[in-house]
Amino acid sequence: MAMMDGIHCNRHRQQRTFRRRDALQIGALGLLGIGMHQVTGLRDIFASGDSPSQKTGKNCIFIFLSGGLSQHDSFDMKPHATDSIRGEFRPIATKTPGLHICEHLPKLSQRSEQWSLCRTLTHGSNEHSAAHHIMLTGHSRLPVGFQPNAPNRGNDPSIASVANDALRSKQRSQLPPVAVLPERLVHNSGRVIPGQDGGSMGFRHDPWFIEASSFHNQSYGAYPEFSFDHQNRGKVDDRIFQSPQLTLPHGLGMATVQERIKLLKDLNRQRTHLEMSAGVQDFDRHRDGAISLLTKSNINEALDVKNADSRDLDRYGRHSFGWSLLMARRLVAAGISLVQVNLGNDETWDTHGNAFPHLKNNLFPPTDQAVSALLDDLRASGELENTLIVMAGEFGRTPKITHLEKHYKLPGRDHWGALQSVWFAGGGLSGGNVLGRSDSMGAYPEEDPVTPEDFAATIYNALGIPLNATWLDAGGRPHQVYKGRPIFGAT
Repeated sequence: MAMMDGIHCNRHRQQRTFRRRDALQIGALGLLGIGMHQVTGLRDIFASGDSPSQKTGKNCIFIFLSGGLSQHDSFDMKPHATDSIRGEFRPIATKTPGLHICEHLPKLSQRSEQWSLCRTLTHGSNEHSAAHHIMLTGHSRLPVGFQPNAPNRGNDPSIASVANDALRSKQRSQLPPVAVLPERLVHNSGRVIPGQDGGSMGFRHDPWFIEASSFHNQSYGAYPEFSFDHQNRGKVDDRIFQSPQLTLPHGLGMATVQERIKLLKDLNRQRTHLEMSAGVQDFDRHRDGAISLLTKSNINEALDVKNADSRDLDRYGRHSFGWSLLMARRLVAAGISLVQVNLGNDETWDTHGNAFPHLKNNLFPPTDQAVSALLDDLRASGELENTLIVMAGEFGRTPKITHLEKHYKLPGRDHWGALQSVWFAGGGLSGGNVLGRSDSMGAYPEEDPVTPEDFAATIYNALGIPLNATWLDAGGRPHQVYKGRPIFGAT
C-alpha cells in the first residue's frame, strides 16, 4: 500500500594439456579484472544450463553512490524549511499519492509504484573513508586500530565479500557469485578506499572486481557525456569505458621485449598469488577453470555492453552510468547473485560546492535514465520480483547549505552521517512505501531509525543467506553474518 510522505511502514524484525598461448591468456586475466583464485570451476560455465531461476534466494544489485547523496535534494526534500536548508530544487509529485521527490528525477517519479524509500539510515561518521567502511561492510563500529588513510587486512570484510563466501557453496552455476564494477573506489591520492575487500577473511574471499573504468583523480560522473570536476580545475577527462575481454587480442604483449618482460612478471605474480592462496596442488584445477572461461562466449557477451543493441544503449544511456547498470543487469541474468555497481568513481557525489548545477546537469540525468531503464528491463522480464535493487552512499549531506568560497564558486552541503535516504526496488518488496521520518530539518531520524547493520541484513536476506550463517576470519574464528534486521521486513 502506498504511503504518504513522512508516514512509515512497520519494520519486521573445480588435467588437461594446454598450449603456451593458453598460459599467456590465463596470466593476463589478472590484468583484465579477475584473479585466478576467483575462477575456480569455471570449466563448464553455462554448459550445465543453470539459470537464475534454479538458484535459491534472490539476486541483488547494490548501487553505491560514493561521496554521499544529499537527502534534501533528492528523496527527502524539505520545501517548507528555511532557504538555508531547502535548497534550489522543487519537489514534484510521483505516481504515488503524497510522495514527492526532486524535480530532476522525473523518470523515477513516474515509476514510484516500483520502488520504496527508507529515509532514516543513520551512523556516526562524517569522514569519507570511515563511512565507506561502515556502509560497505555493514558495521557501524569501526575495527580496533582502523586508520582511514592506511587500510589493512584487519578491517571488516565487505558485504560483497561476506556474500561471496556465503554463496559460493550454493551457487548452482560455476560463475563467481559476486561481482563489483566498473572499478574499485580509489582516493584521488591513489590509495584504495577501505571496506571493499575480504578484510580479515583474507584476500581469497575478495569479490570479482571488474575493472572497466580507469582512474581519474579530478573528473567525476557519467563520462563521456556527463563528466565534471567538483572544483572546475579543467583537467581533460579522456577515460574510455573498456568492457573487459577475457581473451588476449592477437599479439598482445609480443610487440616489444619490454612488453614480453612485463607479461612474464604478471604471469609469475599470478602463480605466486595462486600458491599463497590455494596451494601448489590446486594449480591444475585453477588453470583448467581459467582456460574454460576463455573459451566461453556467454560471459564476454555479458561484459561487452558497448556493443549491445542500440535500443538498449539509448535507454540506459551511452555513458559510464548506463553501461555499468546494463552490465550489472546482464551479469545477474547470466547467474551472478550480487553485483555492486559503483555509480561514479570515488567521491563523485561529494557535493561540497557547485552542488546544484552539478546535481541538476551532471549527476541526476544519467542516474535517473539508467536506474529507470534497469527497472523497466527487470519488470518486463519478470525478474524484478526476484532482484532486489538498493541504492545508497556512505552518508548524507548537512541540512545547512554551506559555501567554501576558497574552493568552489557556488555553495553545497557537507558530510552528514546522521541521516541519509536509501532507495529500494524489487526483491519482493512492495513499491510506493516510505519507511521512517526525518525531522523538519532533514538532520536526524524522528521515527524508525535504521542502521548499516540493518542495511547489510536486507541484502543478505534477499540473497537467501540463512540467519544463522557465519564467516571465518583468517585465524579461523567464526563471526555472525547478520548483525541487524532486514529493512521493510524483507524476505
